[in-house]
Amino acid sequence: MATFVLMAGGTGGHLFPAMALAQEFGRRGHVVHLATDERVRSYGKDFPAKKVHIIPAATPSLSNPIKFVGASFTILKGIGVAWGALRDIDPDAVVAFGGYPCFPPFLAASLMGIPGVLHEQNAVLGRANRALARFANALALHFDKTLHAEKFSGLREVTGNPVRDRVIAASGRTYPDLSDEGPIELLVFGGSQGARALSDLVPPAIAPLPEILRRRVRVTQQCREEDLERVTAIYRDAHVNVQLATFFDDLPERMAGSHLVISRSGASTVAELGVIGRPAILIPLPGSLDQDQRANATLFEQGGGGWLADQANLSPQSLASRLVELLAEPKTLINAADHAAQMGFPDAVKRLADLVERVAEAGERK
Repeated sequence: MATFVLMAGGTGGHLFPAMALAQEFGRRGHVVHLATDERVRSYGKDFPAKKVHIIPAATPSLSNPIKFVGASFTILKGIGVAWGALRDIDPDAVVAFGGYPCFPPFLAASLMGIPGVLHEQNAVLGRANRALARFANALALHFDKTLHAEKFSGLREVTGNPVRDRVIAASGRTYPDLSDEGPIELLVFGGSQGARALSDLVPPAIAPLPEILRRRVRVTQQCREEDLERVTAIYRDAHVNVQLATFFDDLPERMAGSHLVISRSGASTVAELGVIGRPAILIPLPGSLDQDQRANATLFEQGGGGWLADQANLSPQSLASRLVELLAEPKTLINAADHAAQMGFPDAVKRLADLVERVAEAGERK
């Protein structure tokens, strides 16, 4: 039995793969602790850890000297808090899943001589991981072609992005039958907090579909609370069969039951699409510094599992045209589902757990 500390920013994109690894370590009889930030109270209530450690963290702002100094003091405080926690836990290794909350505890672990593994879920090595790479014993990747990862000189291994147990369970379902007259299940979601853009784009794209097609479409869509009323009105006026909610806790099962997904292209979403094997129109979150979601969507499209649609160039009319094209040709969707499944890593969590165990057993010190 070994003890591991997992480190992740308190959002779903970082916590879900960490949760999957914690579940796998539990099956192997290991003890798991989680080091994260305050946001875990919203996203990580069911995290399977012996204890959750809230570590002070901040993002330094080089453009604002006052904020930079304040963030630096917070990070130093976080290193001190993490040092005390790690001293008490005495882990065999630590694993960081990205995000600025990982910086203080991972740096503290390195200073204490504890082996560390970084995991990158996206097709671009994140800024926190880039800063921490010099302190890591190994770098685990979801994509073989990960921008900036080529600069890492240590052990680098493609493990895939771990997904939760219920995603693995949902992956056993075959692609739903798609006949010429049967229902078409369309799933729309925009991450753990939803996406206003999808509420602006998708309902007015579905409303003008040819009636013979529109009657077959059954939409399941995640909406922000403030968008529910207007989205409901658009679908009601168009006589579209729809189910709306601000959050679906059974999203993997709904994904498995869908013929087509329209979503953002965050790391967890792309990983789950691959494991379950479902085609998707991916609309990357615009404006991010590293354009990681666009990189994820690009590789997914290149692999044949879906279609990249840049939000800046997308309108309800162009989306409607794409939907008519795809929904009228079942073979295209079925073929994309097969390609999506070929890109999935259903054994990612086992690969990552094996890597972490090897690093811990080697006992290397940076």
